Amino acid sequence: MNRVLVIAFSLISLSVMAQKTDTVFLKKLMESKPELFSGVLNHPHNNQIQILYTQVNRSAKNKPTFKTYSYHVDPHHYFYPASTVKLAAVIFALEKINRLKNTGLSAKSTMITDSSYQGQTKVLKDTSAKSGMPSIEHYIKKILLTSDNDAFNRLFEFIGRAEINEKLKKNGLNNSRILNRLAIGDAGESAKHTNPVKFYNGNQLIYDQPAQYDPKEYELKLTNVVMGKGYMDSADRLVNKPFSLAGKNAFAINDQHKLMRKLIFPEAFPIKERFNLTAGDYRLIYTYMSKYPTESDYPKYDQKEFWATYAKMLYYGRERINPEPNIRIFNKYGDSYGFIIDNAYFVDFKNGIEYFLTAVVQSNEDGIFNDNIYEYDTVCFPFMKNLGRTIYELELKRVKKHRLNLTKFKMDYH
Repeated sequence: MNRVLVIAFSLISLSVMAQKTDTVFLKKLMESKPELFSGVLNHPHNNQIQILYTQVNRSAKNKPTFKTYSYHVDPHHYFYPASTVKLAAVIFALEKINRLKNTGLSAKSTMITDSSYQGQTKVLKDTSAKSGMPSIEHYIKKILLTSDNDAFNRLFEFIGRAEINEKLKKNGLNNSRILNRLAIGDAGESAKHTNPVKFYNGNQLIYDQPAQYDPKEYELKLTNVVMGKGYMDSADRLVNKPFSLAGKNAFAINDQHKLMRKLIFPEAFPIKERFNLTAGDYRLIYTYMSKYPTESDYPKYDQKEFWATYAKMLYYGRERINPEPNIRIFNKYGDSYGFIIDNAYFVDFKNGIEYFLTAVVQSNEDGIFNDNIYEYDTVCFPFMKNLGRTIYELELKRVKKHRLNLTKFKMDYH
């Protein structure tokens, strides 16, 4: 019996060692390309870079295993996650629908949002939808195609703040919280109140959700929540005090990376740890995560504002170029307060390549927040592009023992 225990503990130890994250490789890789990375490597604290890269290896039966590499990852070192929180809301909204399916509710049901608290707004129609009516499905499309803020806010109101944060913890995303709506100055007491919502199939009311209130604060042990030397207030006046992001959403890089891996490879996780999503739910998310705005008819986008590669920062930066036909990037990005974040799974169908890459970089050289003067174009977007392409080139050369079957990720974009 003792010998069995020793063997068991040895196997566990070997497993833990095999899964240990390499913290040196990415640093050396970037140092080997000073022409691309010396600027940010020389200012690691200014640019607040964190990176996670996971290689995927397949067995003869196409089962995935993972090897992860990190650079400066610290789940307690705060950065503003911006729109990256929207991917969690997409998943949790679909899970809630599945929990309520006995009511007749589906992602296609018409969703009418009312108001009941100061500052709340109603939604009675959606002219960007083919039906002209709002729905969870259409909000998800808008979030994943162009990171629509109002669409996220409506999912936030449907799920409810308490359930969102319960789900984060349930999924082991312990260094994250989602406290408020985006781009409307939502904070404090107003963020704790969410709108009443009604769902219809045709003219029939099938689900009536009253307004909700969540009193909890969701404290996290975070450093770096106070930044810079000043900020512009709501009246565009300069305040010569550091800018506080305490009480804002938080979504640590390791949590983002874990969520993406669980979304892309549910089969690699125990059944009880998987998301409660249907095959149709996964297909919806995969399709619109990887679809270009230029391929969408509903919603339809102006290509001057939302070009094909607009949302694919970890390979294209923000360049207006035609996407490479063999590559699809399943991702969710964010940009705000000088931070650029992207959380992505890459597939190259022609060359048999797949990998995960999640990164954050920040640049705010004047130390003033809310002045809309950040070095996105000169520091952040080039870094994201260079990092994505460096890892892609590495994967092109990396020998895989078994050929990949990537048909699962070939979506219908028509």
